[in-house]
Amino acid sequence: MKVNFIRISLLAVVAIVGFFLLNLTEVKPDKNTEVYIKKDSLIVSKSVSDTYEVKAVKVPETLEFAGERVPLEKSDIFERLDRELLVNTYWQSNALLLIKRANKFFPLIEPLLKKYNLPDDFKYLCVAESALIQVPSHKGAAGYWHFLPGTGRDYGLEVNKNVDERYNLELSTQAAAKYLNDSKEKFGSWTLAAAGYNAGNARISKRLKEQKVENYYDLLLNVETGRYVFRILALKEIMSNPKKYGFLYEKGDLYTYPEVKEIIVDTPIENIADFAKQYNITYKELKIVNPWLRETKLNNKSGKKYKIKIPVK
Repeated sequence: MKVNFIRISLLAVVAIVGFFLLNLTEVKPDKNTEVYIKKDSLIVSKSVSDTYEVKAVKVPETLEFAGERVPLEKSDIFERLDRELLVNTYWQSNALLLIKRANKFFPLIEPLLKKYNLPDDFKYLCVAESALIQVPSHKGAAGYWHFLPGTGRDYGLEVNKNVDERYNLELSTQAAAKYLNDSKEKFGSWTLAAAGYNAGNARISKRLKEQKVENYYDLLLNVETGRYVFRILALKEIMSNPKKYGFLYEKGDLYTYPEVKEIIVDTPIENIADFAKQYNITYKELKIVNPWLRETKLNNKSGKKYKIKIPVK
C-alpha cells in the first residue's frame, strides 16, 4: 500500500510539472543562456542574445563645444567620449527625464545665456551640474548651476537660511555667465572655462602650468574633471538627437513650465502661506516656482526688491 501511494504521488507530481510546461509562455531555467518559449504546442529554446541586444554607440565623426572642435582623432579622446555616450544612453530612465525637464527649463535658460553673451552649449553644463532639479551636492553646492555658498556670494547672490538665490534660475544663470565669461577671458577657451567651473580656475591654471600645455584635451586631470567636459558633450549629443539614441516620446510626454506673472515685493512677508492665498494659490504652488524662498516667511529687513513669481491659473 505504501509503495503504491508513493507511485501515485510521483505520477501526480509529473502530471503537474507537465501541465505547467505545456502552458508555459516563457520561463528562464538559466538566466544566462536560454529562454523557453511555447510555440505551436512545442517547447523550443531560444538564445537570450536573440531577444535582447546591447549595441555599441556610434561616436559622431565630428563634435564641438561652444564652437571649439573636439579632437576625436586622438584615441584617448575618442574612448572618453564613447564612455560617456554609453553611460548616458543606457541609463535610459535618467536620460529621458533630462529630456523631459529640458523642455521645461531650456526656454528659460536659452535667452538668459544669449543675454549674458554665453554660448548656448552651456545649458548642457547646467544639466550636468544639477540635472535641472533642486538637489544639493554632498559638497554643499546648490541650485540649478550648483554654486557653492561662497562662490555664489562672490558673484552677487544672496545666500542665507531665509533667501538662497542659487535657487533663483534667472539670478543664478546671470552669476554663472559672469563666472564663465571671466574664465574665458583668463584661459582664452570655453572648454577650459567649463573645466574651471568644475575644478576651480586656480586648479586648472596650476595644471596647465605644471604640464606645459594650453588645451583641456591635453591635460591629465582628476577623474571627475577629466570626465566633466565629456559628460557635457555626451548630454549635448544625446539630447540634441534623442531619436538617434533610441529615445521616443510624444510632445505631451514632456514637462512644461507653468505660466507665471511677476510681482515686486520690497517689504517683509510674515507668512508665505497667507501671502499665497491672496493670489488664490497654495503655499506649495508658490514655492515650486520660487524655490529661493527657503522658509515660511521673507525677512527682508533691508527693503530689498524681490521678484516673486505667481502662477497664473
